[in-house]
Amino acid sequence: MPLKQYDQHQADLRDLLHEALGKGSSQAVKKILDELHPAEIADTLEALPRELRPRLWQSVPVKLKGEVLLEAHKEVRKQLIDNSDEEELLVALATLQMDELADLDAQLPLSVVDAMVKAMDSQHRERYDAVRVYPDDTAGGLMDADAAAVRGDVSLKAVRRYMRRLRVRLGKLPEHLDSLMVVDRNNTYLGILRLSDIISLESTTTVREVMKTDVAAIPVMTSANKVARLFEDQDLTSAAVVGETGRLLGRITIDDVVNVMRGEAEHEVMSRVGLTESTDMFAPIFRSATRRAVWLGINMVTAFVAAWVIGLFDGSIEKIVALAVLMPVVASMGGVAGNQTLTLVTRGLALEQVGKSNVRRLLWRELALGLLNGIFWALVVAVVAVLWFKDMHLGLIFGVALILNLLTGALAGTLVPMVLQRLGIDPALAGGVVLTTATDVVGFFSFLGLATLFLL
Repeated sequence: MPLKQYDQHQADLRDLLHEALGKGSSQAVKKILDELHPAEIADTLEALPRELRPRLWQSVPVKLKGEVLLEAHKEVRKQLIDNSDEEELLVALATLQMDELADLDAQLPLSVVDAMVKAMDSQHRERYDAVRVYPDDTAGGLMDADAAAVRGDVSLKAVRRYMRRLRVRLGKLPEHLDSLMVVDRNNTYLGILRLSDIISLESTTTVREVMKTDVAAIPVMTSANKVARLFEDQDLTSAAVVGETGRLLGRITIDDVVNVMRGEAEHEVMSRVGLTESTDMFAPIFRSATRRAVWLGINMVTAFVAAWVIGLFDGSIEKIVALAVLMPVVASMGGVAGNQTLTLVTRGLALEQVGKSNVRRLLWRELALGLLNGIFWALVVAVVAVLWFKDMHLGLIFGVALILNLLTGALAGTLVPMVLQRLGIDPALAGGVVLTTATDVVGFFSFLGLATLFLL
């Protein structure tokens, strides 16, 4: 089915699901759920008002509930867990891998976690413990401890026999298996053996002869964001994770990295307005109002700062009404130019492309761009001001103020995210507020101050 038709089909199914829930037809609900992927069920649950979610959750097959919990955002996940009994949760969690369980255990009731661990055999418990000790936002938190590994001195025939035994033991081969890890007697990572080589080369060939040693492993405490960039830059499907001594601990696969990338994108969008990527759009009104009130309060403070600057020149505005008409243009242009620089630098910091070696050149470049754009648009707005208000001096002051504020936007857009990062504050979250305050204050002060100085 073409992608467009598939998307429409899934949207129609979700609409039918909403309708069936409204009618209370549990049979129709279960029939529709059978056609939806766990991720689509999670999306549907998030789109439902909170009071309807338990009804749909009860109809989700237990064998799918573990995957649905993984796909749901944290706030919705917590509600679903709260609406599940312990026995049902244990059955649902039994379908998940050890690294997936580690992603959920912080939100599970302690009694469920204890029962889950007790039910594991010694091998699974060891893998689970190996993953859960690392933070979720590190390579260790992303990895699956069950990495298929072989020695370098064995033949490809022996590797094939090992893979057949692995399949019999597990019931299937590990997901996204594009290569096996090669280790020595001490389980130290040496390289990878590609699946394509295993099935296409002579059986007598040894692993050491064909293994790839130029594929670096990922240190266990590497941040999840950096892991995602490594996968993107090197077109990886899977990668080994090693400890400080180079000992193989596990592997990361592309499905885990895609989730990290999606989380990064959601974080960037939501943080611009003071929200988190896990925010429930149907969260209780009082809780949502409280969260938004904090962000609104911060913005109100910055707005009062700008208003205070304007108040310093209320006498000038009373005498020259044109100042009130034109001053928002100066502040707005500086804000737009600054946000362009802010976005560029924030992205550069996230990708580790901005550092001591190039920050000075980047700053001068952005100032040069601000000056060039400032001169061009200053000429444009000066002409507009002269034609509109028939005042050459006002047009000149308007243009000079615009140049100053575009330079301020370039300066603040470059330095603010760097300072915030140095202070341990997310530039994507707070950078826009600081920048807007700077361009508003400088824009109003420069325009009104120059007008007061030269026109009155």
